Amino acid sequence: MGIVVNLDVMMAKRKMGLTELAGEVDITLANLSILKNNKAKAVRFSTLASICKALDCQPGDILEYVPEEDDPARPGD
Repeated sequence: MGIVVNLDVMMAKRKMGLTELAGEVDITLANLSILKNNKAKAVRFSTLASICKALDCQPGDILEYVPEEDDPARPGD
């Protein structure tokens, strides 16, 4: 899987909608939606920092590494 974006989880915890967050972060609704739905290929640190500020969280609350099923570096194999 690689990197999983848990933005929707943090937004739900903070009871914040996509439109409100997009306004606070100054990002388009379309780009925020791409990030929220795990379709983004990259994210700028400045954008990540703004999202963390708006949601009062850490980057690790939003981004998670999930090893691939066939990843040879995965522990226990």
